[in-house]
Amino acid sequence: MLPLDRIRQLLLELDEPRHLERPSDFDLDTSRDCFAWLVSALEGRFGPSCTSDLAQDASFYGVIDVPAEVTGLGGRPLRAAMSHFGTYLVTARVVEDESAPSSDTALTPELMGWLDDVCSAVGCTFVPAELLRELYDGPSFLEAHRDRELIAALVAAGELTDCEGDDESEVGVAYWNDRYFAYM
Repeated sequence: MLPLDRIRQLLLELDEPRHLERPSDFDLDTSRDCFAWLVSALEGRFGPSCTSDLAQDASFYGVIDVPAEVTGLGGRPLRAAMSHFGTYLVTARVVEDESAPSSDTALTPELMGWLDDVCSAVGCTFVPAELLRELYDGPSFLEAHRDRELIAALVAAGELTDCEGDDESEVGVAYWNDRYFAYM
């Protein structure tokens, strides 16, 4: 696996503020082939019960879901996702909720090594979930940033006095996962 500092640098280098969903040099045929190869590798390891879906209006190309009963991860499902960016950024996480990647500690070192080898073989970069949980500090204006502006405007207009039930500390917060593996 690339050193974490190099992956952080790569995340910043690939961030194109004028191209939120896919980079300016996006190639559909190459993306389709790469994703098919990743699906095939996961099906080869976990069997035909894996499912895959493509994304629209997102910064990621698609996801591959591995059912809990075949992951060997304590009865929890696995989700791998391929971003539109780079020679493809790929991440995997144990599915706990849809909002953010879970801890890498849920993945065994052997599985993380295998995923990294699979990515390297096809020319992708495996991005550990721990990096995707870091606060986003890139140049793009993401949806979470729009939420902060909307709330500020509503408060200024007297339409909103507090954020009942909301965690105000999360308003306007974006993570690297939001940049490369989320709906735009």
